[in-house]
Amino acid sequence: MIKLLIADNHPITRKGLEVLFSASPNIKIVGSLDDGAAILDFVKKNPVDIILTEADFPKLNGLTLLRHLKSDHPDIKTIIFSGQPEEVYAINAIKAGAAGYVSKTVNVITVNEAIMKVNDGGIYLSNELTQQLAFGNRVGKSSGSFYKKLSTREAEVLKLLTVGRKNKEISKELDINEKTVSTYKARLMRKLKVTNLVDLVNQAKLSDQLL
Repeated sequence: MIKLLIADNHPITRKGLEVLFSASPNIKIVGSLDDGAAILDFVKKNPVDIILTEADFPKLNGLTLLRHLKSDHPDIKTIIFSGQPEEVYAINAIKAGAAGYVSKTVNVITVNEAIMKVNDGGIYLSNELTQQLAFGNRVGKSSGSFYKKLSTREAEVLKLLTVGRKNKEISKELDINEKTVSTYKARLMRKLKVTNLVDLVNQAKLSDQLL
């Protein structure tokens, strides 16, 4: 029996997943959380095989969460279940330690397939993205190519900037100093070809909309 922990800040999503797996002969939900930080506390005290989690929590960024889990709980596999564009965030999530990335637009069968594949040791991505990577095609449209140039840490800083985090808040959440945050911001501006923070954030949001 696969011990599944679900985490999402939307109650209706959590309830839907609970109902979905309530009759499953292979999967048992061992916890349902609404906060990313609570995941780290839960797995310290309870056995978990797979975590199915949202990427955007108010208190803990998804990529940061993945790094903590990869470092402290390497045997637990994590699937990101997100409404964010797969073309933008999936690869960075895998680099950070995720075993899969599932869009919230998929059907229930796909969610189950992702969990079973990851449990068997595989990596789950959509067929479309898998084929693009296999054949070396550019992932996403021209705007998405910007994101491909970003490191996992740069993508993480950019994600926090787009939701209004200040340098001090970013440094605390990512456990880096403020000077390092400024360095990442400078790199992001150069790579996304902008000259100020407002344009940087707007470029990031626009790129998401164009995908």
